[in-house]
Amino acid sequence: MANTLVITGGSKGLGWAIAEKYLQNGWSVVSGSRSTRPTIEASYQDRFRQIEMDVRDRAAHKTLVGAAIAWTGRIDCFINNAGFSEWRPISDIDEEFLNSILETNLKGYFWGSQAAASILQPGSSLINISSLAARRGTPNNSAYVASKFGVAGLTQSLAKELGPKGIRVNAVCPVLVRTEGLVEALKDKTSPAGGKPDEFLDNFATSQTALGALPTASQVADMCFFLSSPQASAITGQSINVDCGVLPN
Repeated sequence: MANTLVITGGSKGLGWAIAEKYLQNGWSVVSGSRSTRPTIEASYQDRFRQIEMDVRDRAAHKTLVGAAIAWTGRIDCFINNAGFSEWRPISDIDEEFLNSILETNLKGYFWGSQAAASILQPGSSLINISSLAARRGTPNNSAYVASKFGVAGLTQSLAKELGPKGIRVNAVCPVLVRTEGLVEALKDKTSPAGGKPDEFLDNFATSQTALGALPTASQVADMCFFLSSPQASAITGQSINVDCGVLPN
């Protein structure tokens, strides 16, 4: 039986790039997201299933992992990925906005981790898609940054808690990855792009990275796949930057 990945937000953007990496390597993949991917390549159709869900709903995560177990009988890796970014100055943050970003980006990861931990077996792994925002604060970004700092703490704590059961827990921290969701968020005037996403991303790659380029979604997926492989069997509790050298450590 092929290995099985369960991922939240796997229908588009970075989530789809991750899902596709596992599909390309023969895994079965179950994605849980608010919207489903309308078309699936023929070679993937037998190994890719989609569940409509809201990651803020604790019970939905239990349904997601239950669907995977009913289908393949196993979960070898669970990836918390679904989230969103939106810049807003502290003066404009209201309760609705703060609740939305924390419940999606942080609380949703708690519920996903809880559901996964009840199913994962020794040798399996849990991966949290975090951000370079888990490393440093930036203007007009306090809510998002706080959510990602929380993911770093969650990752470290669960690595200690689940390690004795043979389950590894790590986070991947990409810098800006050019996806439709990011470009849309950068169109906002309060974002660091000032409403000019393409110009901002090009300038950022040139001035802030060591390699003169931003990581691609495929490169982030490569790191996830490595972390879920036997080659990473001694790695847990880490938040690993995929940032082309923006923040060496």
